[in-house]
Amino acid sequence: MKEAFKALSDPTRRQILDLLKDRDLTAGEISEHFNMSKPSISQHLKILRQAQLVFDNKKGQFVYYTLNTTVFQELVGWAMDFIKKGESENE
Repeated sequence: MKEAFKALSDPTRRQILDLLKDRDLTAGEISEHFNMSKPSISQHLKILRQAQLVFDNKKGQFVYYTLNTTVFQELVGWAMDFIKKGESENE
């Protein structure tokens, strides 16, 4: 989870994840939404892959990036447990 929180701490990476909510995208398609170099986008995608927040799938000549919803489910589950514990202590 440490890597996921680190990855989520950056606004550019959060924007990339927002783009991927709608559909799978290539790095080139993702880079069209940002005013930064393609190597910078690639570095952000690398961090998201290392945190297992996205998968990369090669289709022909292109690599498509896909959200890994399993990690998000784990994060939400952890947060909900944390909230429930806090609520039960306040009762």
